Order: sequence, then C-alpha cells, then structure tokens
Amino acid sequence: MTNPLLQIQDLNTYFETDEGLVKAVNGIDFNIGRGETLGLVGESGCGKSVSALSIMRLIPQPPGRIVKGRIFFDGHDLVKLTEAEMRRIRGNAISMIFQEPMTSLNPVHRVGAQIAEAIKLHQNTDQAEARRRAVEMLAKVGIPDPQRRAREYPFQLSGGMRQRVMIAIALSCNPKLIIADEPSTALDVTIQAQILDLMKELQKDFRASILLITHDLGVVAELVDRVAVMYAGRIVETADVAPLFAVPKHPYTQGLIASVPRLDRPVPADKLLKTIPGVVPSLLDLPPGCGFQNRCDRVFERCRSQEPPLIDLGSNHWVRCWLHG
Repeated sequence: MTNPLLQIQDLNTYFETDEGLVKAVNGIDFNIGRGETLGLVGESGCGKSVSALSIMRLIPQPPGRIVKGRIFFDGHDLVKLTEAEMRRIRGNAISMIFQEPMTSLNPVHRVGAQIAEAIKLHQNTDQAEARRRAVEMLAKVGIPDPQRRAREYPFQLSGGMRQRVMIAIALSCNPKLIIADEPSTALDVTIQAQILDLMKELQKDFRASILLITHDLGVVAELVDRVAVMYAGRIVETADVAPLFAVPKHPYTQGLIASVPRLDRPVPADKLLKTIPGVVPSLLDLPPGCGFQNRCDRVFERCRSQEPPLIDLGSNHWVRCWLHG
C-alpha cells in the first residue's frame, strides 16, 4: 500500500500488574489506506481496544505504556508527539466512537453542548456557531427534531440515539480517521443495522478512513474492505474481506468463521455450532512458539518452539502460521 493514512510498525503496549507484566499488544503491524475501512477482529481480551487506545495515546500511565513501536499518521509518528500536540489531533484529525455511549457521554451536560465543545475546541469557532453546527450534526446522523434533542441530557435518549450522538461528536471536526470500538455491541439488532448503515453513508460523505473494532464477523462482512484478525496480542491474519471469508488460512480464523451461524447451511437439530476448544492463553505467561498452539487441531512440533512470522501469501494476504511457511 502506497502512502497509507495510518501505518503501525511493531507496536508493543504492556501493563505492569501485581501478577506480572501483561503483554496486551505484542508486536503488531497493519496499515489503513485513505478512505479505507479496516476491521480488527478477535475474541475479547486479544488486544483490540488496547491497540485503539495506543493509537489515540490514551493508555493510562501507569500501569500501561507503549514499550516500542511506531504509529505513523499522515506522515507523523504519534509515539514521538508531546501531549499538547496529541490533544490537537484527538477529536480533530482522529476521533473515536467508544463501546458504551451511556458511560462515554457526560450525564450532566446536554448532548448539544458536548458536540459543540469538540467543535469549539478544534475549529476555532464561537459558542453560537459551535451550537449551530452541533444541531446540524445531529440532523446528519438521523436524529429527528435535532434542535430539541440538542437541549436534552443523555438519559433522555434511547441507546440508539446516544450512539448517534457519539457518532456526531466523532464526525463534528471532519476527521481523517475514525476509530469505532464495538460501535453497535450494546444495541439491539434492528438498531445495530441502522447504525452500520449510517456509518457507511457518513463515510462516503466525509471521505474518512475507519478502523472498526469488533468481534462480530457479520458486521465485518457488511462494512469493511480489509480484515486483520488478532489473537493474544498479535495479528495472525490479514486480507481483503472477500478472500478472508472465502479461503481463511489461519486455523483461528477458520474457527471464527465456522462458528458463525449461516442461513444457507442450517445446523441440524442434533448438532451444535462449531466452537474453538480451550481458552485464550494468559497474557502474563504466553507459551513459547505460536500463541494458538494449545487450541489448534493441526499443531506440530515447530509450532511449540518457534513463533511464526507474518508470511506473505500474495494478493495482499498475510498469515502467521507455520502451515504456510
């Protein structure tokens, strides 16, 4: 990929705990092109959200810290920027939609004021103009009667409306990159579909790149251009979305896709959906070699002693597995 908007190189983010050192993100690499949507998928605890917080430089210190790695955004290494320089980027050039809007929105401030705050801070406007644009953003994300809703508090809105407010805040300064961390997890399926349709529509309007973090492969198939599969702090496979679903190469990716129910191949009444046996290894004590070895039905001796690199399969498809090395 030439001239990507975001380029992450060997990112390592660790946490010091009473039990020991947690390697939450353990040497990941991926790129996001301009106008592209990348899906970052994997089980809970694999390091997806920590990766996003590392990009935003929001890792709490202590106990966390970025140990090494580079995060190039629009030609600048975010790791090397001062906190003051990062504040000019957060919410402006890079914005984030968090998992749970009820805990992300301030319950004692009106939603219009919370959108206007971001606009006033980054766009150098007066209060009246910021409030006018806040109402305009509420209308763009599909909230009816936006002038009245702008005067309401988060508890007066439904879950779907609160998530739309979060999207309005994220888009209010026309960012180049939007990080969406499980943006539809707390919503029912009907509202989920509306939020996903809204994100696709707004991406076209704002020409933004999106990093979509999720464990829902149905959302991935619907919304993204490329997929990066994460396991135990590492990227284990990355590919364009269609080839990844058609011919997944890593046993973990294959297990994830096989566990998704499909209408075209209903599960017989006497059988259960396929599952991946075992549990994710502790990030305090990762095994030598491949992190997936204890759950893989095709493990062999090399897997237990040597960590596989990301292997280039061609056609923009990479996999971290000795089966292809």
